[in-house]
Formats: sequence, C-alpha cells, structure tokens
Amino acid sequence: MGLEPGFIEDSGQGARGNARWIEGALQRGPLGGVKRLGRPRWTIEAYRCPACAHLELFATQRE
Repeated sequence: MGLEPGFIEDSGQGARGNARWIEGALQRGPLGGVKRLGRPRWTIEAYRCPACAHLELFATQRE
C-alpha cells in the first residue's frame, strides 16, 4: 500500500496548539484560500530523537 496525498494545516495565531493533516492534495480557491471544507482531518503527534533531533510525525486521531 502506498502513501496517500494530504497536507498539514496550522491555523497560525488562532491555532488550538496543534497542527492537522488533511486528506487530499492541496487545492486553492479563487481567492487563494485552501479548500478544506468537508475533508477528513487528523491530529498530528510529533516525536524527536534527543540524540540526533530526527523528527517523526504521525497522524493519530481523526477529528
């Protein structure tokens, strides 16, 4: 099984403190905003190796 396309959303200063992975390729509307209405969203958890700083991201929970 291959990987499926998606993108990471961070709502900036109004964010709830976490980023989300949104299913499907990134598409923009006519005014330049990202189309995300009705797409499944997944909470992202991040882990870092204390020795080398390598990061691993996991989409863990569907919102």
